Amino acid sequence: MKSTDYHIPLFKGNIYHIYNRANGNEKLFYTEANYLYFLRQYEKYLFELLDTFAFCLLPNHFHFLVDVKVNDSNLISENFRKLFISYSMSINIQEKRKGNLFQRTFKRKIIENENYFYQAVYYIHSNPAHHRIVKDFRKYKYSSYRIFLSDKETKLSKNIVLEWFGGINNFVETHNILSNNYYDDNYIIEDN
Repeated sequence: MKSTDYHIPLFKGNIYHIYNRANGNEKLFYTEANYLYFLRQYEKYLFELLDTFAFCLLPNHFHFLVDVKVNDSNLISENFRKLFISYSMSINIQEKRKGNLFQRTFKRKIIENENYFYQAVYYIHSNPAHHRIVKDFRKYKYSSYRIFLSDKETKLSKNIVLEWFGGINNFVETHNILSNNYYDDNYIIEDN
């Protein structure tokens, strides 16, 4: 397995898998409203800076697959910091807690080739099943998988992803194939 450099700069034109988790054994999301609020805050702070290809929000961590649109790594990091602070403040009030909710440094891995891209999209979508939150990741509410199957308007860069996969049918088929074979250990993304 490749090692993760958590501090690699986020350069324009590169695709990254970005993820982070709650401190310790805490949750990030307690209610459905929390998931939706986090996505609204993500949109507020980061949609102008990133093309978002896939995401998944789990009770104690999240994943995003993004393409960087601006040549200012510090701005992106600062906006992630703002997202984490604004969301943490909301949860701290809701849960009557104090302190940092997220681990300090969000992690990122650069997607280096086409196969890694397909694996990362699948990995992000299948994460709820991987962590045994649901049996069938296709039914999980807080990932982008179902957005790809919908005709509703979205800010997700859905068309770019579907073009990479060669259309919606290949997108679904690739997810089905990978769910039967899981994914190559070389592309496992999270560290334990």
